[in-house]
Amino acid sequence: MVEWWNSLSLLGQIFTCIAIPSTIIMIIQVIMMFFGLSHSGDADIDGDVNVDLDGDGVPDGIYGDDVDTDGDFESDAAADSGFRLLSVRGIISFFAIFGWTGLVVLKSGGSTLLALGVAASAGFATMVILALIFMWMFRLQSDGTMDIKYALGVSGKVYLRIPPQRQGTGKVNVMLQGRYAELPAVTDETDSIQFGEEIVVIGISGSNTLVVKRK
Repeated sequence: MVEWWNSLSLLGQIFTCIAIPSTIIMIIQVIMMFFGLSHSGDADIDGDVNVDLDGDGVPDGIYGDDVDTDGDFESDAAADSGFRLLSVRGIISFFAIFGWTGLVVLKSGGSTLLALGVAASAGFATMVILALIFMWMFRLQSDGTMDIKYALGVSGKVYLRIPPQRQGTGKVNVMLQGRYAELPAVTDETDSIQFGEEIVVIGISGSNTLVVKRK
């Protein structure tokens, strides 16, 4: 391993240092998504509500100016269904592909400029493809087939911290009609419900926001 590292040029070592951590974070994101801990898992770079800066699936609970405490599932889903190129998942994927592609080009005898150009192009193409895939997935989610009334009595886990006494809106992951859904939620409890805590749905606020309590 040491000999392989020493055989790399400075640029090759930089590519490697970018590729390995990014790949590890990307794999963790995928695993957490399969376990329902990061169903959407992205912070769209538009100053909105949930931010996952470190890629570990734990949102940092930053609230933007446009938090709607009543929430609107249909309008939220419609907004999420737009093309969002800059997201945490997309940026991590860009760096992973950028690093490995650049390293491969260098090891194949390519020049520095060629390695940088091909790596950047491959990384950007990956971001576009991921954005298109998730846009398609969100549009499927918002196609009107999901009936929120079936969430009553369902258990789930908190994805974004839920402020106490309906002072703000959090998000929860629940199994709804055979698939994981990330939905806005409020609570009447006096203490906030933190990320990862188990909840049960006890009501619906308005047309689309869940009312939950600790399980």
